[in-house]
Amino acid sequence: MLSKNQIILLSIFSLTACGGSSDNADSDLIPPPITDQLVRCEVQSNLIEVSSSSNINFHVEPSYQSLQPAVIAASINGADSSNYTFSWTQKSGEALVLKSTHSPMLAFTAPTSGRYQFELNAISDNNSYSAIATIDVVEGQTNQLAIRVDHQVTMGNGVSFRIDTPPSAAPEGISWCLAAGPDINVDLSNIENPLFTAPNVDQDTFSILRASAAINGQQSSDDVHILITKEAAITSQYFDSPVARTFSYQGNSPYKTVLRDCVYSNQLEQSCTIEQLPLIGQESNSGKQQILDRLLVSHQWMGENFEYFLDNLDADSDFATLLQSVTAIVISYDVRPSFYWVATGAIYLDPNDLWLLAEERDTINEAPDYRSGFGGELQFLMPWRYVKNNQYTSYITPRSTRVNRTPAEMQPDLASLLYHELAHANDFFPRSIHPYLQGPTLLDDYETRNSQQLLISDQLTVKYPLNSTEMTSLADVSFRGESASDQQKAYMPSDISSFFSADTASDYYAYSTRREDAAMLFEEAMMSHRLGIQRDVGVTDKPDVISADTIRVDWGQRGRIGDDSLQNRAAFVINEIFPELDGITLVNNLPQPIPMAQGATWSENLAISPAMKNSVNRISAAATANTPAVMFSGSRHLSAKD
Repeated sequence: MLSKNQIILLSIFSLTACGGSSDNADSDLIPPPITDQLVRCEVQSNLIEVSSSSNINFHVEPSYQSLQPAVIAASINGADSSNYTFSWTQKSGEALVLKSTHSPMLAFTAPTSGRYQFELNAISDNNSYSAIATIDVVEGQTNQLAIRVDHQVTMGNGVSFRIDTPPSAAPEGISWCLAAGPDINVDLSNIENPLFTAPNVDQDTFSILRASAAINGQQSSDDVHILITKEAAITSQYFDSPVARTFSYQGNSPYKTVLRDCVYSNQLEQSCTIEQLPLIGQESNSGKQQILDRLLVSHQWMGENFEYFLDNLDADSDFATLLQSVTAIVISYDVRPSFYWVATGAIYLDPNDLWLLAEERDTINEAPDYRSGFGGELQFLMPWRYVKNNQYTSYITPRSTRVNRTPAEMQPDLASLLYHELAHANDFFPRSIHPYLQGPTLLDDYETRNSQQLLISDQLTVKYPLNSTEMTSLADVSFRGESASDQQKAYMPSDISSFFSADTASDYYAYSTRREDAAMLFEEAMMSHRLGIQRDVGVTDKPDVISADTIRVDWGQRGRIGDDSLQNRAAFVINEIFPELDGITLVNNLPQPIPMAQGATWSENLAISPAMKNSVNRISAAATANTPAVMFSGSRHLSAKD
């Protein structure tokens, strides 16, 4: 029999899932992947097991070369790795960039030849082991094939690898084979970026994939390794698909023993109580340290970058304040898209918005969220983008170009993501009600608030409802997958423009749920107010080839949130979520919307702000060659309802 919490969860479908940015911006418009069983390599290979003076065994490659991705793995005699926590430190050799130091798989690229030593500490509830691994790295050859990155993955979880493709030495004629491990079915639709699901295993198992290609006319190959780890059977109806291993960012967090079990576990069978894991704002002292105590990560760098963001890119303490309404922050390589979940009270962040170093980006799983082509028969598109000074503010360098990025380049996407997800958290449990939550779980309080229509988004709908029944019905098609009627299939962009422009939603996605309506208003207003970044929204045609240079705008606005007709709605949400701000003054001071040029392409409508209006009204296709793929309304989100 289901528990009360599970019945509530299943009946209200209270997952509110929104927006991690993705290199697959059009993932909702592409079909599910086709996978085939990967052929076995003619020559199989294995890591070499090296024993130590403790119970730790190291698994090393036959040889190591400089400038070549490499790995050292570890296992514990007679034990699965799930029983242990791991901590690697480099003891000798030229300093390496190490981003998987809490995994049984230590991935690295040695910049020079020489001897390198690493110490591993492995700790369980009952045992603690330590050992030193030593490897010799020889001088590598130029133009070697390189695959990134070796890592551990739980059985049943998604896996992605990527071949380096520098323009000066791009590999040609790429082929893949399986050099060791169980059979796997792989999606090779992008030959440089294989995707697959790790098979079930009876024990921790190594798998090795090999790629071969020609670089500057010379044949080259590289092996990439994964450790598929055996995990406990899934018993959770909250997390019923395999999740990555995570750990408390703060090793001394008072919530270390309950954090993972309460918010990101395949064994979570019912919601934890408020007593076990209260909202951050319910603590007597709820500053930065308390936020970091609630941080759960799959890689240490994710916590470090999040901490940096709070210290250096939250000048007005917006996010530190808004985070008071969550129980935890989960950042994991397998989270995509980001979401807030009332069942746990936590937000879940896609790390694609947090990386700074290329080595950090390497560790993020690329397995996309394939969707079923909702709204495929509709005759319009509704793209969006964030801009400042007539330039995109989203990070636009594709994954195939392996570079570092600055904190300033990270900030806009992460800020918009946090404003949105934390709007959801504060919609459900604003700070004003924290003293009055009775529990025993947040779901119990949610049920009470929801039944009385007390959420901010409920009150928004009562006070300032959206009026377009046409857009609401179309949202069911675009975001819920309902079948389009003949009338809806016949709507042209001009029809959508008249429906949308006359109403008071800031974005098409606002029609998917009242929760998203409130979150979109708050996100767009805060991005404009704090960062001077405005959101473009438009209605376009739907040509066979869809790109920023082919879709043509029927109607569009830059900074729609500044439209007079939206002011009362936006001000209400701001005042309820962030009462320290004067919502009406804030929205009155936002820039007035700028209309887009009808008939011009999405690219040509980039340079419409006053700073460039007199000199450049349109930009060429060449100038937008490196702009991101077109983002469509809802492309950072999964439809939510309750």
